[in-house]
Amino acid sequence: MTSFPMNAGDGPYSYSKNSQLARDILNGSKEVARDSIIQKLDIKKIMLSSSSNIICIADFGCSVGPNTFIAMQHVVQALKDKYHNNILEFQVFFNDHVTNDFNTLFQSLPIDRSYYAFGVPGSFHGRLFPSRSIHFAYSCCSIHWLSKCPDELLDEKSPAWNKGLIHYMGASNVEVVNAYVTQFEKDMEMLLNARAEEIVEGGMMVLVTPFESYTPLIECFGSSLMDLVNEGKLDESLVDSFNLPIYFPSLEDMTKVVEKNNYFSIEKMELTYPKSEIIDEADGKNLMINLRAVLEGLFINHFGSKIAEEACIRTILKSEEISTWMKENCEKLCQLVVALKRK
Repeated sequence: MTSFPMNAGDGPYSYSKNSQLARDILNGSKEVARDSIIQKLDIKKIMLSSSSNIICIADFGCSVGPNTFIAMQHVVQALKDKYHNNILEFQVFFNDHVTNDFNTLFQSLPIDRSYYAFGVPGSFHGRLFPSRSIHFAYSCCSIHWLSKCPDELLDEKSPAWNKGLIHYMGASNVEVVNAYVTQFEKDMEMLLNARAEEIVEGGMMVLVTPFESYTPLIECFGSSLMDLVNEGKLDESLVDSFNLPIYFPSLEDMTKVVEKNNYFSIEKMELTYPKSEIIDEADGKNLMINLRAVLEGLFINHFGSKIAEEACIRTILKSEEISTWMKENCEKLCQLVVALKRK
């Protein structure tokens, strides 16, 4: 499994300081998570098979905060509102790759939290917890990250060779998109199989992911890299050998993988539209700084820090063009929210 951590620490381009868009996506989906708990999660029935009064909650792909703390407080509060049971205690497990900046995460833990906090390093595409130990699982802005780039994209002899592009967005070859879809299906099968072992019968999982309407924004980084190629500052072969390991699933994609897996029932699946100052104000500069905090590590790993920084700076300088695009497409920007129940 390849690791893609967000920018660590609390510097000017860190994820902890530049995750407003992800927070807006989270807030735009919190009612689905709450409704899933209030209407669909029967903790009393689940707890009958256990002598414990502890409810275990996991956030997969927690990153460095503060968004994960907001999400987990929503979940815990919904459970409290439903059961009004002072006997219940909550354990929250914060999961991300081993390279995640857990130090920053735990240094910013809310003092007034009403749960016991634990860190669980490792890929969520594999097992992380004992069998039947999790009651509620959650993941926001994480499942669109693939475990790796599809191998075909880097093979010059493959019909899926993605020359000159860093993503399937803008690719004229359907084989490129198909390679991404196939990798997503493989990854989701691993994720669902692992969670099926870990989540108790009747337990729930809510998955939130940006929708494909965000893909044109990624293309801006690719065009900045090609600008450097055209200016002779970057070897084109380096761009040809780089593809972002990101796939934004459709409702059909999610339905297909869940039904094929057959361990979970789909309780709810819908598109929600975030209330976001960044989007409402068409703040292209702030938006691209948010994306820099997410993507810069990938660029540094492949191109080196100098090229990565220049590509990010050039992309942010396109903020006026990006703002114009945002004004024209703000009503299309949304996220996919899926509520699943363990059969």
